[in-house]
Amino acid sequence: MSRIVWTSIFLLFGVTIASGQATPNGPVAGPRKANARAAVPATTAEPFDGATVEQMASQCVTLETELGAIEIAFVPQSAPESVRNFLNLSATGALDTTTFGRVVKDFVIQGGNLSTSEKWSEQLARRMARKIPDEPGLIKHVRGIVSMARTDEPNAATTHFFILVGPGPHLDSKFSAFGTVTKGMEVADAINQAPVNGEQPQDPVKINRAVVAACKK
Repeated sequence: MSRIVWTSIFLLFGVTIASGQATPNGPVAGPRKANARAAVPATTAEPFDGATVEQMASQCVTLETELGAIEIAFVPQSAPESVRNFLNLSATGALDTTTFGRVVKDFVIQGGNLSTSEKWSEQLARRMARKIPDEPGLIKHVRGIVSMARTDEPNAATTHFFILVGPGPHLDSKFSAFGTVTKGMEVADAINQAPVNGEQPQDPVKINRAVVAACKK
């Protein structure tokens, strides 16, 4: 999901990934900004560090985008570290002002590239370098599922995520599906169908704010 700054979410065409280069496989890690320092894994404690599965399952995230809201519920029983990571990114404001910068028509929209933030900083660079373990589970990659993007290297997921607007059975048992859209799939569809250059939106849709709150009963 030089074209864009994304990690690969899948090896759809079996092409080797080269750092900083877009391939038919999907998103890839892109070039650093000229003034960005080498990223060092962050160690600062975040709000959901240490949260139990039950505590994380009770929380939902609303992505308030320029085109409307996308509400997401989580399945920490299947992918606890992926859920913890996404909740922390949302609760700390790391996703605020980032964009959905890659789309594959009728398949996915991808966000989570912190370097697209209007608040890009050394702190966000460190945060984007923190890797989390692969957690492939039994959740099927169907429309509405939220999953972690990564390169073809094991345990390479960081902050990049994708939302499926169409089926992705080839991702099952390979990528960490950790949530599902409970409201706002029409917004995801609108993002997916906007004009693109290749897989890069002509006008990437911004996440104005990511809000964490108790899930509605």
